[in-house]
Amino acid sequence: MSENTKIEWCDHTWSPWEGCQKVGPGCDHCYAEARNARFGGGTPTNWGPGAPRRRTAPNSWKLPLRWDRKAGEMGKRLRIFPSLCDPFDNAVDPAWRVDFFRLIAKTPNLDWLLLTKRIGNAREMLNEIVHELSCDLNTWDEFPWPGIWLGATIVNRAEMLRDAERLLAVPCRVHFWSVEPMLGDLGKIPPEMMPDWIICGGESGPGARPTHPEWPRALRDQCADAGVPFHFKQWGQWHTDAFLMSTGEPVFRQFDSFQQWVNKASTWVNGGVCLDRNGNVLRNGGDFMRARDAGDFPVTVMHRTGKRAAGRLLDGRTHDEFPEAR
Repeated sequence: MSENTKIEWCDHTWSPWEGCQKVGPGCDHCYAEARNARFGGGTPTNWGPGAPRRRTAPNSWKLPLRWDRKAGEMGKRLRIFPSLCDPFDNAVDPAWRVDFFRLIAKTPNLDWLLLTKRIGNAREMLNEIVHELSCDLNTWDEFPWPGIWLGATIVNRAEMLRDAERLLAVPCRVHFWSVEPMLGDLGKIPPEMMPDWIICGGESGPGARPTHPEWPRALRDQCADAGVPFHFKQWGQWHTDAFLMSTGEPVFRQFDSFQQWVNKASTWVNGGVCLDRNGNVLRNGGDFMRARDAGDFPVTVMHRTGKRAAGRLLDGRTHDEFPEAR
């Protein structure tokens, strides 16, 4: 972990600008928007339609140059993640983006993890930037930069089917998904859509939605079968409050039938939520009867334990895999 971030999959976070606007369900509880509001007296002045983006201070632009020198001295590449912006936000002044990539070009010892919710913008913008910086001599498609890893945020199957091929269509050293917050089962992933690396995690913060435990398990198993590195970042706010008496290991309680829910709900649920096999929240007897009739049992019980208590163990182990440097 780095000196300035708690994000396990990068060494440093740094952003050329702050600000964005919501474009999908994964944006509903944006931590960067909440941070912007904290520093803006309760109002996220750089978030939302028409809101101005704020370029970061000139002195902060010296930090990546310092990290690059350090990486060169260590002989180890460092991973940098712009966490407070979307690099391919079309509401940003294009000149800022060119300046950002000019900085990237000056840091050959860094790997820049450019994660976007607007992957459809990436290829055209990258070609325009490289065309300008090379004085019209070449494009991104002809000469993709080796220090850039390109990622797409994918929170459910619909986004996967929409964006996975768009991501792979952009030439890049490493393609990755950030499945965080994981809001649905990705289902069977077509082999031709698999990226080089997948990060997965549940949602944290106020209003966080639970991640059904079967969703990351299924994704982990598909990654293992395909030889794709899998990084499980966190459970987020929701986990289980039940533990095996013999080992102390956490266990997710499940109602296998409607009758078991009738018998055990009063002691098992206890302030938690019940998720059917599709991740739908069941709130009352009518919901449970509909789940029974639709064949949507077993039903899993989850509790708001908090991010720290929930941790990042998936079936008793951490998953900290990264793609091999190429």
